[in-house]
Amino acid sequence: MNEDFQDSFVELSGKIEESGAEFVDFKVVDPIGKWRHITIPESNFSREFLSRGIGFDGSSYGYSTVENSDLLLVPDLETAKFELTEEGEVLSVICDIFRIDEDGNRRRFHDDPRSTIARARRYLRETGVANEFLVSPEFEFYLFNDARFSYGTTSGGFEIDSTELTNRSKSETDDESSHPLPSSGGYHAPRPGDDGIELRNRIVSFLEREGIPVKYHHHEVGGAGESEIEVGFDDLLTAGDNTLYVKHIARIMAKLSGMSATFMPKPVNDFPGNGMHLHQYMVKDGENLFSGEEYGGLSELALHFIGGLLEHGKSLMGFTNPTTNSYKRLIPGQEAPVDLVFARSNRSAAVRIPGYVQSDSRRRVELRTIDATCNPYLAYSAVLMAGLDGIEKELNPRDGGYGPIEKNVYDLPEAEKKRIKHAPESLSASLNALENDHEYLLRGNVFEESQIKNWLRIKREEESLFHDKPHPFEFMLYYDL
Repeated sequence: MNEDFQDSFVELSGKIEESGAEFVDFKVVDPIGKWRHITIPESNFSREFLSRGIGFDGSSYGYSTVENSDLLLVPDLETAKFELTEEGEVLSVICDIFRIDEDGNRRRFHDDPRSTIARARRYLRETGVANEFLVSPEFEFYLFNDARFSYGTTSGGFEIDSTELTNRSKSETDDESSHPLPSSGGYHAPRPGDDGIELRNRIVSFLEREGIPVKYHHHEVGGAGESEIEVGFDDLLTAGDNTLYVKHIARIMAKLSGMSATFMPKPVNDFPGNGMHLHQYMVKDGENLFSGEEYGGLSELALHFIGGLLEHGKSLMGFTNPTTNSYKRLIPGQEAPVDLVFARSNRSAAVRIPGYVQSDSRRRVELRTIDATCNPYLAYSAVLMAGLDGIEKELNPRDGGYGPIEKNVYDLPEAEKKRIKHAPESLSASLNALENDHEYLLRGNVFEESQIKNWLRIKREEESLFHDKPHPFEFMLYYDL
């Protein structure tokens, strides 16, 4: 056991005793980015147990076949944070996945998404381009008063309730007053229309208590309870961990408050969707490498980074927008971008340079296509690798026909629109793009061919589940034909 492990163990043991927590939760991510967990009583929280790890069936997660499925969870004590439950707080620790080889040696499991992001960070440093790649996600999500959904052989549908809905009907047991907001009129709405303000306050207070800095939170555009929490910048690995934690805490605290939170990109028809805009910049020896004298106050390196993001934009979305629902948010004419262009302050562009940023130390670019259904470890790693490819090849986005576009893309003349490259219109299209364009992900062994093939298999199987199922809206269109 190394000294850092010993120090972390002693510190966490003290926190457990002080908090009175009776259980410790071990979290591990599956291939698509969903947390799984194993819980132990605090009496079992020992040095020997933690260093030994916990065996589990990797085939049940989708990592391996049944004949080769023995994997090992090893907790990273540096990730420990508390979370709320109905019966109090538990300590939550994120785990890495290992495999025992034929010689009895414990080795990192290469397909573990958390090991992918660790390799991406290491590869960045090996290139000498930068010491760190810092990212800050904007978490957009809906807070509903109630959400119910089902699908079976002879029935299926969903029902959403929010006190902010303009067409809400009061039930006999409903004692809440309605303060309706227009479907796209909720941006920065104040009380009493902002029905989620108290819950967001509690979520943010808890996140800050657990060491996650929050810039701000507010009501988003969607009038049925769409919210946003924007967190501060962190290094790649920490940002991946915190992305899963923020989503988990929001959902748990919503449930404890009698509400329901969802990060689905498009949960409500005719309402704005949820994105997860990703702000990013590189640092070397304390200097922001994206700051310079080029377009929008950016450096030449930053423009090359943008060139990589846009050149690989279609394949990148195989990781950053990995659900069928992702493409119901990306609709032409809406604020969610569908055009692979960059610009300063233009929210219809896939890559935006925030115009309100004046400080050289805070210069950054914002990727606006991404949504929170992604596996953050894989998505953030892929974003970095695309940008690094642009830097290595000196891809100037101007030369590639990616802008800058200073006007609203949707208002351009048709002749100009035709010259613009577009984002994929479906999950199938983005997966095909990823299959055909992923060499940039393989550098430094950050991703492996087998890992990408497994991802494509999982996501195509997921998409195929949707293909043969009748959709409720199809009954509206076709029942009488």
